[in-house]
Amino acid sequence: MNADVIPRAQAIANARRVLDAARARRDTDRAAGRLPAEVELIMRRLERQQRQQPPAPAHRAAA
Repeated sequence: MNADVIPRAQAIANARRVLDAARARRDTDRAAGRLPAEVELIMRRLERQQRQQPPAPAHRAAA
C-alpha cells in the first residue's frame, strides 16, 4: 500500500515543474503578443500590486 503514496518532496517537485512549464508558456505567449488584451491588463495590475508590497520574509525550513 505504501507504493501508491508519492513522497511529499516528490509531489512538491512535480507541482513546481508543472507550474514552471506553465509560466514559461505564459511568458512566451506574452512576449509574442498572443495574450488577450484583458489578460494582459490583469497581469499588469497584479505586477503593479506585487511591486507595491514589501518583500516576503525568507521561508524557514521546518525544525
